[in-house]
Amino acid sequence: MSVFLNRISTAVPPNDVHGAFVDFAAGLLEGERSAPVFDRLVKRSQIDHRWSVLTLADRGRSAIAGNEEVYRRGSFPSTAERMRLFERFAVDLAQRAVDGLDLGDRVGDVTHVIAVSCTGLVAPGIDLQLIERCGLNPSVERTVVGFMGCYAAINALKLARHIVRSEEGARVLIVSVELCTLHLQETNDLEKVLSFLIFGDGCAAALVTSDPVGLSLDRFHAALLPEAADQITWRVGDHGFDMHLSGQVPGSVGEALRRGRETILHGTAIEEIDLWAVHPGGRTILDAVQGALDLEPQALATSREVLRSFGNMSSATVLFVLERLMKGANPGDRGCAMAFGPGLTAETLLFTAAAA
Repeated sequence: MSVFLNRISTAVPPNDVHGAFVDFAAGLLEGERSAPVFDRLVKRSQIDHRWSVLTLADRGRSAIAGNEEVYRRGSFPSTAERMRLFERFAVDLAQRAVDGLDLGDRVGDVTHVIAVSCTGLVAPGIDLQLIERCGLNPSVERTVVGFMGCYAAINALKLARHIVRSEEGARVLIVSVELCTLHLQETNDLEKVLSFLIFGDGCAAALVTSDPVGLSLDRFHAALLPEAADQITWRVGDHGFDMHLSGQVPGSVGEALRRGRETILHGTAIEEIDLWAVHPGGRTILDAVQGALDLEPQALATSREVLRSFGNMSSATVLFVLERLMKGANPGDRGCAMAFGPGLTAETLLFTAAAA
């Protein structure tokens, strides 16, 4: 039985913090030999905007502070304080995304909710909070996909497909909400500071059913490069979640795709893929994918536009790309989506635009 991603809705917070975060990150590297490298990478990042739930009171190298004075040199918040902010802001952003699906009178027909996040942990969680906020059936079946990193939304789509294939009338709501800006670290380590240059907040909601509308979810595949497992790590620390993102990741992503290319595409030729929904983990990630698969520059234009406008919003980001591709897709267009994260893993999806 065919399963379809019917629609996607996205939402971001109101605060554009890219410039402030770049200034603050540069302040952490003042006097360091790596400061000129950071300045050079800022200019090449191809990111113009990133959005945050944090309200900025000032912009400079000494502090990023809103009403809560969240980030100030010498007094970064504890993990508990950051989780309180997640609890405060995440459900509002998630509700905005779900409302954007315009489910109307059919919101009560949702049978399953899959809540996705790797940037916050709280119970009762977003899955339960959305029942009341959005008018979902209180007996809706709930699953939480947590801490998987940037590829988690692909796994949520995979799970939704399994659900609909086993229960034909199932209507699965996926909500991927990530508040990445809650996890900035006070450090002068260049690789860690570079995360200040990339990550932002965002949420995407999606509906998956057997209704032949949107994108047919045809085939999933995970390509692993275990020898590079230490290049992306995500651990709970005393001062937020601590990410390690090695500069070797783009090369490893390219290697994983070259090794797994035939299996990922399942015999489909590159030129037969009309739509590429590649997670924009950063400019160098997109460059690596383009090179490994010998893609024309225009193939990743939508991914680069999302990167420029929003940065990397972890798991939600690939859904932002898919939302934009769906709007311009022609019936029968074939596509490939992929996202990358700890493992080192490339989670991939082949899809087809529905005829309806």
